[in-house]
Amino acid sequence: MSGYSKVGTSGVYEAGDQRNYKASEAPHPERYEEGVENSHLPNDSKDERSIANRLANEELNRKEQDDPETAALKKDPTLPAKLHGNEPSKGAKVDASLQSEEEEYLRRKGKA
Repeated sequence: MSGYSKVGTSGVYEAGDQRNYKASEAPHPERYEEGVENSHLPNDSKDERSIANRLANEELNRKEQDDPETAALKKDPTLPAKLHGNEPSKGAKVDASLQSEEEEYLRRKGKA
């Protein structure tokens, strides 16, 4: 077919770049390792995992990541206001008193 072309010389078409190897002579690329860790993104939108599987994965990987201010709030409700140089609100004071009463009750209950 290429002999009938008038576009260029036959060397353009028959440079020998294409080589047909026998199956036994063909170079074999290395196989991919199967099951490589972290080869898929867990939140990939094109992944074919069901919504239930994605939710289950989120529950497994979910960790409470509180910033320091939120962690301090859980220990002492008045601390964030004090850290910002303000007087704690009435609700924060009530929360602190309730928290101290509960801790005291639990200590007495544990000793009794």
